[in-house]
Amino acid sequence: MIDFVGKRKVFILLSLLLVITGLIFVFTKGFNLGVDFAGGTEFVISSDKEISINEIRDILSSIKSEYATAKIAKLKNLNVENSELFQYSVVLKESLSGSTALKEELIKSMKSKFSEKGIKIDFLEFNDVSGYAAEEIKSYAWYAVIISLVLLLAYITLRFKFSFGVGAIIALAHDIIITMGFYSLFGIEINVAAIAAFLTLAGYSLNDTIVVYDKIRENMKKLRGKKSIEEIVNTSINEVIVRSINTSLTTFLVVLPILIWGGRAIAPFAFGLAVGVVVGTYSSLYIASPIVIGWIKKAKTF
Repeated sequence: MIDFVGKRKVFILLSLLLVITGLIFVFTKGFNLGVDFAGGTEFVISSDKEISINEIRDILSSIKSEYATAKIAKLKNLNVENSELFQYSVVLKESLSGSTALKEELIKSMKSKFSEKGIKIDFLEFNDVSGYAAEEIKSYAWYAVIISLVLLLAYITLRFKFSFGVGAIIALAHDIIITMGFYSLFGIEINVAAIAAFLTLAGYSLNDTIVVYDKIRENMKKLRGKKSIEEIVNTSINEVIVRSINTSLTTFLVVLPILIWGGRAIAPFAFGLAVGVVVGTYSSLYIASPIVIGWIKKAKTF
């Protein structure tokens, strides 16, 4: 039997270091906010010849100097019928949603300047988000996360005990903060898809935690008076560890290929799940359960 509980102080210290490091990255480096949250204009172009990022930037700068700061990335072409075309994503800080004339002028100018170079381009999609709309989306997205955490706390409190609910919420906050730190560290775009990943992570991590908690509650009834709360929790974790690892491993093996080959659009979602599956499994075993031990011993309810 593996002694998970005996080393809980070491793992709690490790988690504190990870959380602090994550917060440092979040508050110093910040996030790479997508158009959904930062506002601006995002469009995708296709061309019949390969173009360098610098060529696209030079043409944008010649149209308007402010466009020199655009974020440009080459995309994978998933269109089988036109597999010889090259695709590029361009994100401008300026939103063109309020001016149809500016939008039409940008499209006309880019086509004209690329045509002079013997390159034909087409605009595949155009997405405009104003600053006000971006702030509104950002606010509602974080409200969704906070409300979800409150509802989860209420559910676990009713399903188990308040101490279990506190342990689960602390573990979820631990998972989200560390995952946010990874987003900041690697510069992964934070958009609506990333928020969906956070909410999915919360549900996944909670599911893993509930499996452990259910086994702890079952063993507390069977072994009350025979073993200490530390021994009961350790026994419970050992009884579900294989199931937790198998579930997490199969999920991770599905998410990883999506992250690697899924393309830019789904990368923020896949990245959050890939990191979250690992962190969530760890927290269910080493964070949520030790918190319950400390709370029960302090309250003297066992």
